[in-house]
Amino acid sequence: MRAMILDVPGKPLRAADVPVPVPGPEQVLIKVHACGLCRTDLHIVDGELSEPVLPLIPGHQIVGTVVAVGRHVERFTEGDRVGVPWLGFTCNQCRYCLSGRENLCGRARFTGYQINGGYAEYTVADYRFCFPIPEGYPDLQAAPLLCAGLIGYRSLMMTGDAVNLGIYGFGAAAHIVTQVARYQGRKVYAFTRPGDVEARRFACDMGAVWAGSSQEMPPEELDAAIIFAPDGALVPAALRAVARGGVVVCGGIHMSDIPAFPYEVLWGERVVRSVANLTRRDGEEFLALAPKVPVHTEVQPFSLDAANEALEALRSGRVRGAAVLVVSSDI
Repeated sequence: MRAMILDVPGKPLRAADVPVPVPGPEQVLIKVHACGLCRTDLHIVDGELSEPVLPLIPGHQIVGTVVAVGRHVERFTEGDRVGVPWLGFTCNQCRYCLSGRENLCGRARFTGYQINGGYAEYTVADYRFCFPIPEGYPDLQAAPLLCAGLIGYRSLMMTGDAVNLGIYGFGAAAHIVTQVARYQGRKVYAFTRPGDVEARRFACDMGAVWAGSSQEMPPEELDAAIIFAPDGALVPAALRAVARGGVVVCGGIHMSDIPAFPYEVLWGERVVRSVANLTRRDGEEFLALAPKVPVHTEVQPFSLDAANEALEALRSGRVRGAAVLVVSSDI
């Protein structure tokens, strides 16, 4: 099969022909139709996340068709369309798994990081961590739901009943979260890179009531803010924008160092918290909710062989919505 492989972090992916993987007893073999690109992929490729299993096939927003199943697979059969997210395995034995917090499992393994992912024509995945794809979503539009959507949804749930919601960094996750937030009756205030007029226009198209620079204060106090951009300097900026009792949620897996800030910025029972991975319950809830909104994902397609070009477009902020690799010629 054709695959894009990471050999050395900081270097471009290498195109190669490699054997089609064989599913284990609890795995499904999936013919990949599409695979979304995520900022986490950038952190892995650029060496900012330090524990990849190399050589590695990246990609953790996978949509495809099951073409073979292991002998212990119960949920899926050949021909089913499935999605594969970031969370690929947990121990199901530790205190986190047993208390509904499997996203914090110390033995967890992740798709496109410790498990080969979807930048390839075929992949294998543990069936217990795969999801049926909702009807009505074409493969390309479904792919971003599996991380941008899921992590965005978990971040949104951490803001509680916040009405005035700030979103810092308006990319794949933000354009999905904005639609869900509006469906829930919230008001979204979007913060983008200074001078990025196109991103502000995109935010307003998605339903934001205001869009401005991340260096600006919003026209109203925020009840909560979500930071998707990997810039630690946005944490004190967001704290200054939220009202007393507000929460700032850091939605990324990697962020630059947070600069020192005066205690008065945090005082007033403001809260800063991070999001770590996702649970299968997050996936089930969000994929049931998405068609009701309905969430529309705006995607920019790239061929599998153009994965390096797609990553560079994402790195430089030139993607409107989500970048997705078109892997199968069947779609």
